[in-house]
Amino acid sequence: MFKKIFIINLIVLFVSGYLNANIQIKARTAILQDFLSGEILYEKDPDRSIYPASMTKIMTSIIAFDLIKSGDLSLQDKFIISEKAWRLSTAGYSSMFIMVGDEVSVENLLRGIIVASGNDACIALAEGIAGTEEEFAILMTMKAKELGMENTNFANSSGINDPDNYSTVRDILIMSNYLIKQHPEYYKLFKETEFTWDRTGGEPITQGNRNPLLYKNLGADGIKTGYLAVEKYSLASSLEKNGRRLIAVGSGFETKNGRSRESTKLLTYGITNFDVVEIAKAKKSLDKIDVWLGKKKQVDVYVDEDIYKTIKKAQKRFLKVSINYTGPIEAPIKKDQVIGKLNISFNENIIGEYDLLAANNVKRVNMFSRLIKSVNYLIWGDV
Repeated sequence: MFKKIFIINLIVLFVSGYLNANIQIKARTAILQDFLSGEILYEKDPDRSIYPASMTKIMTSIIAFDLIKSGDLSLQDKFIISEKAWRLSTAGYSSMFIMVGDEVSVENLLRGIIVASGNDACIALAEGIAGTEEEFAILMTMKAKELGMENTNFANSSGINDPDNYSTVRDILIMSNYLIKQHPEYYKLFKETEFTWDRTGGEPITQGNRNPLLYKNLGADGIKTGYLAVEKYSLASSLEKNGRRLIAVGSGFETKNGRSRESTKLLTYGITNFDVVEIAKAKKSLDKIDVWLGKKKQVDVYVDEDIYKTIKKAQKRFLKVSINYTGPIEAPIKKDQVIGKLNISFNENIIGEYDLLAANNVKRVNMFSRLIKSVNYLIWGDV
């Protein structure tokens, strides 16, 4: 077994052993993740069932974004507003203030949902896409299961109180990740701080984004607040700073100010106490491995995914990255063939193992050349 070891000269900590060591968050349940590495930096009862309230609207938006991406929906499409949608705007719920019979574009409905948190806009979008809000909620739950949100069920499009509309902060985190990764061009809507709706029969209404972190000097750029009397205050939030992104989700904050303060504390903890290290980039050559009886003496190797590790600044250990293979590798070698392993270790313990793939085909030499190479190897040890 051949092994090449690269010691990354950085001060590191294997994160999972130190979760929650230096911080307490005043919420019933919370979670913090480094976006690039996927590592959880903090968690507090993350699988406890919650009523997601208006964080539900993240999935409502995702359904629309997926349809836009597939070409089955356009931002310019218009939906006629039903009485059911209109009634929510008169019932004291957060609203976009649309009127019965209005024809409203998908783009305006999405801004009404994301920025103004309009429950009426949610129903209008749901009915326009699926015919009824009930059918739309089925689509939402199906998407949740597809994403691996194992403890989530959606009963409506807005998050208004319903015992069958439930989730967890871990599942909201999964949903937030999907939105940011798959729809970065539409995720930008969550950063907008106000939305003006030129309503029928009245003066235009301008409403501000309810996410309090957008108004702080944090680098926050989304995503969604929530409130229900039975759940108290909740917030899914994200920031991007110095090339890093963190995502936090919390629920059960006692007050609106507490939601803002504790979410800020959680994100700040992640930024100030951790770094992220790039180990490898997908499809990019990591090294060359020796080849036996091939028309080429070496072959480049790569991994098929980006690999990052999150580092705790306060701890002083070495992270080791090693390339392991039994070699030299005998030709023929096919492109994308697994020919070794990339191992990441901490304190002699493997914390990550990834397949090393051949970047190119390597043909086997002919019989005469094989004979010459075999003799050379026996005499000189030359491959």
